[in-house]
Amino acid sequence: MTMYAVVSSGGKQYRVEAGSLLTLERLDGEPGASFTFDRVLLIGDGDAVTVGTPIVAGASVSATVIGETLGPKLVIFKFKQKVKYRRRNGHRQHLTQVRIDAINPTADKKAAARNAKEPAPSRAKAEEKPMTKPKATPRAPRPSAAKAAAPKGAAKTAAPKAPAKVAAPKASAKVAAPRVSAKKAAATPPVADRAKPRRSAKPRTEE
Repeated sequence: MTMYAVVSSGGKQYRVEAGSLLTLERLDGEPGASFTFDRVLLIGDGDAVTVGTPIVAGASVSATVIGETLGPKLVIFKFKQKVKYRRRNGHRQHLTQVRIDAINPTADKKAAARNAKEPAPSRAKAEEKPMTKPKATPRAPRPSAAKAAAPKGAAKTAAPKAPAKVAAPKASAKVAAPRVSAKKAAATPPVADRAKPRRSAKPRTEE
């Protein structure tokens, strides 16, 4: 059984073998240039399979760029119901075709065996050790500005108290004027008329 590998390029994964042709997302390289895939996720050689975490340490896949090509035409059609709105566009993705030359497995076999024997720590083991926060030390109270300004040996003097407010005398209650009926008010003359002295009537003289 031939050796195969799984590589990652352009956010996608591809299964490759030596001598196979691969069409993938556009790469920066002229035709005839060599290209190396560093992100090798898996290498299989018969029954022996090496799985990376997430990549296989030291493994690589060498390839040769053949040329550029275009993908199938994609038609994008937009419309809206009950409205005269129609849009039709097309698109062809730029791709690169490469030929796989060789699959280079990891050179350090001891490191690969060590990684296989020591699996990554699980989340459960990480949760066994709870995180302990350091205890905060209490801060000493800061002295106020008045206490800091006063000397230590000086005696405490009480501040003079403000004089108490004297309550203002209350106004005397208003005496309600007696009510007078309308008839009496019309019969009695005003005060100014009552003060004037009455004139004595002159006796009439007969001529």
